[in-house]
Amino acid sequence: MTAESSSIGQIQIEAIKTAFPKEASHLTTWLEQHIDVLCERLGIVLTVVQREAKVGSFNVDLLCEDENGHPAVVENQIEQTDHDHLGKLLTYLVNMEAATAVWVTSYARPEHEKVIDWLNESTPAGISFYLVRAEAVRIDQSDPAPLFTVVAGPSEQIKKQGNEKKDWAERHYRRVEFWKRLLEKSKGQTTLFANISPGTNHWISTGVGRSGITLSYLILKDQGGLELYIDCDSDMAGARNKAIFDALHEQKTAIEQEYGKPLEWQRLDSKRASKIRSTVSGGGLELTRFCGHLSIGGLSPPEGSPHGKDTTAIHAGVPL
Repeated sequence: MTAESSSIGQIQIEAIKTAFPKEASHLTTWLEQHIDVLCERLGIVLTVVQREAKVGSFNVDLLCEDENGHPAVVENQIEQTDHDHLGKLLTYLVNMEAATAVWVTSYARPEHEKVIDWLNESTPAGISFYLVRAEAVRIDQSDPAPLFTVVAGPSEQIKKQGNEKKDWAERHYRRVEFWKRLLEKSKGQTTLFANISPGTNHWISTGVGRSGITLSYLILKDQGGLELYIDCDSDMAGARNKAIFDALHEQKTAIEQEYGKPLEWQRLDSKRASKIRSTVSGGGLELTRFCGHLSIGGLSPPEGSPHGKDTTAIHAGVPL
């Protein structure tokens, strides 16, 4: 061993109890005086306001303030995470109206790590949760020193994912509610959708008595529609589909006259399927009053829309 290498010590990682045998009188007291050591690992600035601050009949280990003056709470645990301390963390955050909650523990159970991730995803951008593993380290025979490692914490990406999930859930809920109302309304006009249940997709479809040909309701953000989809050919060229489309297209004038307005005839030569669609703008999921106006017998915008009282009627009996 060279002289240079002999001066390099060996690090040892031990349980946090080695440095702080007792949670309240040792770890919490030390953090009260050295909160900056923890903050350096978190990447935030906290100032201790009070140790063992009262929260009803409970006591938060450390009540702090962030750099904007918002309350923050620190809950310490020298054992592995448990439900009791998770409950305390949430109780302190809510009752103190804190913006930041820090949970320091000797070992973070995977189940509790997932909870912290979920909280960071699901709460507003101004609320942050940190789960921190605390260990004691020595170099050779030195005194133990605390080492803090962030196991779970907030990030712009996590908050973005949370917002996307909430938007996704809200959009699916609104679709289901829309389909419930629409299917109920369509019962009096057609039996085609009698056995169809509301779902979370932006369409619901039913057969029209011929394999591979479906009739669909469509609902998007700002428009709705009806679509006849032709895909009854297993051949990738879709020759049979094109033949059916062409036969219908030959009756275009009669079909549109019976329908009441021009249709969108999409032969889609580069694809196997073909379709015929009617689109109605001025509504959609973004306009809640639009819900319930779409039906097989009619697709009419709500009163006061730019389309006035124009009514579009589509019939299931289109000749095939």
